[in-house]
Amino acid sequence: MTDVDLDSGDPPWAEDDAPERDENTDDMFGAPAPAPAAAPAVEAKPVKPIPVSTPAPVEGDGEAYTVLARKYRPRTFEDLIGQEAMVRTLTNAFATGRIAHAFMLTGVRGVGKTTTARLLARALNNETDVIDRPSLELTAFGRHDAAIMAGQHMDVMEMDAASHTGVNDIRDILESVRYAPVEARYKVYVLDEVHMLSNQAFNALLKTLEEPPPHAKFIFATTEIRKVPVTILSRCQRFDLRRVEPEILVEHLSRIAGKEGMKVEDDALALIARAAEGSVRDGLSLLDQALVQGEKGEPVATDTVRDMLGLADRSQTIDLFEQVMAGRTPEAIETFRTLYGYGADPVQVTNDLLEHCHAASVAKMLGPNATRLPNDQAQRLAAMGAAVSAGTLSRTWSMLLKALDEVRRAPSPADAVEMAIVRLAYAADLPGPEEALKKLQNGEVPGGSGAPRGGGGGGGGASAQLAMRPAARPSLPDPQTFEAVVALIGEKREIALQMDVQRYVRPVAFKPGTLTYEPVDGAPTNLATRLSSRLKEWTGRQWFVVANGQGGGETLIEVEKRGRAEERAEVEADPFVKAVLAAFPGAVVGEIKTLAPSVEMPAIPDEADEDQD
Repeated sequence: MTDVDLDSGDPPWAEDDAPERDENTDDMFGAPAPAPAAAPAVEAKPVKPIPVSTPAPVEGDGEAYTVLARKYRPRTFEDLIGQEAMVRTLTNAFATGRIAHAFMLTGVRGVGKTTTARLLARALNNETDVIDRPSLELTAFGRHDAAIMAGQHMDVMEMDAASHTGVNDIRDILESVRYAPVEARYKVYVLDEVHMLSNQAFNALLKTLEEPPPHAKFIFATTEIRKVPVTILSRCQRFDLRRVEPEILVEHLSRIAGKEGMKVEDDALALIARAAEGSVRDGLSLLDQALVQGEKGEPVATDTVRDMLGLADRSQTIDLFEQVMAGRTPEAIETFRTLYGYGADPVQVTNDLLEHCHAASVAKMLGPNATRLPNDQAQRLAAMGAAVSAGTLSRTWSMLLKALDEVRRAPSPADAVEMAIVRLAYAADLPGPEEALKKLQNGEVPGGSGAPRGGGGGGGGASAQLAMRPAARPSLPDPQTFEAVVALIGEKREIALQMDVQRYVRPVAFKPGTLTYEPVDGAPTNLATRLSSRLKEWTGRQWFVVANGQGGGETLIEVEKRGRAEERAEVEADPFVKAVLAAFPGAVVGEIKTLAPSVEMPAIPDEADEDQD
């Protein structure tokens, strides 16, 4: 019944003589046909192997990249930048043993609240071969440091209050706080974004926070300190982490860029620090983005960072501010449209105008150094502040604040900026309330030019017909000296032109209507044309400004510097100053200021004298 020999003791599949498969049929799974039997070995000549090119290994290939904000997170309190007041207070508290049981850390994003909380947890549980007490002298060899910084220590509990807002989460903490720590010196509870807790959670925390067990410490961090109940704040030692100053942040970013083997231009770092708004983490994130765009061996350019941030060129926005304050509406609108065409955000342009208005006001009161801007920009805004009254700057600030809100809400932000420019330029020459009141009292008509320069008015009836006629431009008397020309430019708020004339013009010959000067190296090629055009516009007569003169005198800037040098030499030659410098080795004469003369108040008679009279 079967073809298989049943007498053999082997199974049917052990037949040696049966072929595996028919060599004339194809494999149903698509396997290749069996290779023919190998021929007898024949000695062959060795064949030179063909070289195969392999791709060069990529640096860091296969490794997860760590962003700069995490890679350079502070490891000790000395690494915290801009928080010297807090570090000094904590150092004294730990040195004297006056350590609070609860800390409240508040500040804007990215200033180091969570990092400080972890450093505090390490300091409270600092334990090394030579340190066995709470200490801010943190090292990399602490017994608990690695686990705490990794968030894996069983006695240091970190909780994000933004995702654990309920009272049940706080109950878990209150249950565990009763038990002593397992390994460390203290049980430390770090609650980030604590303002997100519910009212019930805060109430549940109150009693334990007021009378905690001696082995428990609480560290809270929040960006919204006003949302934390006063009952919680009164039970904590509060530290306000300050925004990092731009110059400190620039130095920090420069050091990190050097550690990464890259170089960034100083102005580019200043742009990043300005965009970070005092946040170290934001600054490092922007630096991370900027370093990617740098070419190998070349510094990251300022223009590259400006394009990355979507910012307008600050020098161009200063030009726009000067044009607005001078009432030159057509030029101001064209400048804005050029900026907008290059991709500048209308909201950012308005913000820049606000900053320029603030800087001009501060420079007017405190000098150019108070603006914290590059020297050339600070000088331009200081000159603007000197040429414009404080009342005008104050009104400009208020109008720009209103314009900023309109730009954010307008269907077309660019159109809103242009309307704000028209409004600002129109109001630039209007008198303030005090000036208008004086003119009314004197019987004069208060008002400015009535329309921005370069524009026209509108109305109906006869007034419209009058408006269509070219208005006679009032002419000013001709300046009689070169210094009077510069003063006239300042009165007209042509700050850029005024600074160019003071810096690059060495007068050779001057008479009303004609100016010949020797240009300083680096002078703008169109300076003579600009000056001639403006003087003709203001005085109503043709001015000939020639820039090919030789043997000119000093520029006004050089005259000013020479005067300051002579004044300093006179002060340093004073016998009293010499004696002071000799008594204090290493002392130098700093800034020289001329104090206003003291005003003697009239004597007030005593009551006794009045009684005798």
